[in-house]
Amino acid sequence: MEGSENDGNVTPIATWKTEFWRKFQYFLDRSTPHTMERWLGTLAVAMIYVLRVYYVQGFYVISYGLGIYVLNLLIGFLSPKVDPELEALDGASLPTKGSDEFKPFIRRLPEFKFWYAITKAFVVAFVLTFFSMLDVPVFWPILLCYWIFLFFLTMKRQILHMIKYKYVPFDIGKQRYTNKKSASSSGTPRN
Repeated sequence: MEGSENDGNVTPIATWKTEFWRKFQYFLDRSTPHTMERWLGTLAVAMIYVLRVYYVQGFYVISYGLGIYVLNLLIGFLSPKVDPELEALDGASLPTKGSDEFKPFIRRLPEFKFWYAITKAFVVAFVLTFFSMLDVPVFWPILLCYWIFLFFLTMKRQILHMIKYKYVPFDIGKQRYTNKKSASSSGTPRN
């Protein structure tokens, strides 16, 4: 009987934690339509991290791990949700002719989740720079060269995949349809 009384009692810490996460989720939901502002905030967080690493002159292994993680997120952001290579094995494929069924590009990692994961990664990496035991001495130019090499190889593979299956993960250059008023409703007579 005594255990059933304690099940109904909620500790103040649990209440505070629940309230904190509810407010956090509220502000996260409110930020969803403000894409430019979200990315500018992430850029500010990234610059703070870069300045911290520059000022301390260390934590290059953490920066390298952060770079690999961001590269992995970028691949998910640029990849379609359903891989055309796997779809071809099932018999279904992307449309190749104008008469084929239109399938919109759906990302494997949506933009909001991409933004949220990158922002969390920079915040976590920033916090890790305050633990001196994580500052492993390395020759950072080697890590930077290896990361650049890995970036170019990965992007080359991804771009070749985009070309092979004819998809573009961006809205740049795509036709947009807008509501245009007809000539009769514009108020100008036609001759």
